[in-house]
Amino acid sequence: MKRTYVVTGSASGIGLATRKKLEALGQKVIGVDIHDAEVVADLSNFAGRKAATERILALSEGVIDAVIANAGSGKSEAKTVSINFFGATELISQLHQALSKSGAPRVVATSSMASLMKVDRELVDLMLAGDETKSVARAEALVKQGGGAEGMIYSSTKRALSRWLRRECIKDHWAKAGIPMNAVGPGIVKTPMVAEMIATKAGRDGLAKVVPMPLHGYLEPESVAELIIWLASESNTHVTGQTIYIDGGSDAVLRGDEIWEKV
Repeated sequence: MKRTYVVTGSASGIGLATRKKLEALGQKVIGVDIHDAEVVADLSNFAGRKAATERILALSEGVIDAVIANAGSGKSEAKTVSINFFGATELISQLHQALSKSGAPRVVATSSMASLMKVDRELVDLMLAGDETKSVARAEALVKQGGGAEGMIYSSTKRALSRWLRRECIKDHWAKAGIPMNAVGPGIVKTPMVAEMIATKAGRDGLAKVVPMPLHGYLEPESVAELIIWLASESNTHVTGQTIYIDGGSDAVLRGDEIWEKV
């Protein structure tokens, strides 16, 4: 059966790979991006999200089978908070009603291996409280602070996104509507976002220290797309609230097998 998928960040990287694979399977894709998409919108602000939602609902005729919230930024700036967290969570929430009309609705977001790294807990808490103004202000303070503090903005957005999905997935309006909500947590993916970092030996060596990937090295976007598509498919009936790390072994290297001992 042909399904309708909304894919944000559909013009490049993981989003584009996901789009192409879905279309090859004969599925309908409504792409959302700042260029080259059915819905051209800026998800870094409320007006852009609202406009995107209205256009998506018009193109989908009010019924959506899956939302794949992939759009994101890796920049160490305050705007990253608005794109990575609020751009994903608000759009997902605004499309809840259209999802609930599907026979097998699904939600998948792109988190990151970075969600397991050092974060600014104040920023994470502000995002989870839904306060975009204070979240952006906190991120701006981290940029002003310098000394590497700004590097926690990206990891904080991804930690908050994974935690938001985990909180939301068991609430009645999602779970009782039959909507699994999950995230993928990629390691280093060969996308435009990291092209400069992996272009030099110094960059690659630096990444290897924080994101070691003993299994097959860097990921192709298509590998992540395969996992996203399964999570967003009718085949996934019970996986929910999970961030599945597709990281070449990074999590296993960095956290080992002692994570269960903390429970």
